[in-house]
Amino acid sequence: LEVTPADKARVQATMPELPEAMKARFEADFGLSSYDAAALTNSRGTANYFLATLDALGGEPKLVANWVMGDVAAYLNLYGSVFGVCPLRPKQLAVLLKRILDNTISNKTAKEVFAEICSKAGLNEAIPDGDGDSDYIADEIILKRGLKQESDSGAIEAIIDEVLAANPAMVEEFKAGKEKAFNALVGQAMKASKGKANPAQVNEILKQKLAG
Repeated sequence: LEVTPADKARVQATMPELPEAMKARFEADFGLSSYDAAALTNSRGTANYFLATLDALGGEPKLVANWVMGDVAAYLNLYGSVFGVCPLRPKQLAVLLKRILDNTISNKTAKEVFAEICSKAGLNEAIPDGDGDSDYIADEIILKRGLKQESDSGAIEAIIDEVLAANPAMVEEFKAGKEKAFNALVGQAMKASKGKANPAQVNEILKQKLAG
């Protein structure tokens, strides 16, 4: 049997991208760590799911990688399923991640929405279209449960003013150098907003108030 260069070239042209090559590409093209790239290319199903979600989201490879390797993988492992038959379609996950990026919901709330989306799916079958179970199911859950994050700076400032007035001891502790008091005030503000205030804005406005 004689294998010619032409034979090799013909076989190579029909071969899919191999794991090591894909891992190197994920590191170079998406800026992912060697660990993340290896985990995502451990199976073709995982890699394809990551790429499809990334394409639907239009970027943010690290955010997508974290969710694919974290919450989605944990859900599949819990039920002994795999990415090739994941009940949550890549576009559905992308819509959920968009709501984190545009500050509609926090990352913590997104996990709650994710769990509810998964609860609507049967094992090893995708969530069907129609009857409200569309690619935008995350938006429907957010709207129905009133989970939209409060990002109005005026409303958040009013909440913080009330928290500061009600907790003078914590304010004094913070001024005395106790950083834990700041976290406690943040917690009070989030509680007062019923968890809906944008955490980043709460931190920023609270720091300004305490500095003033």
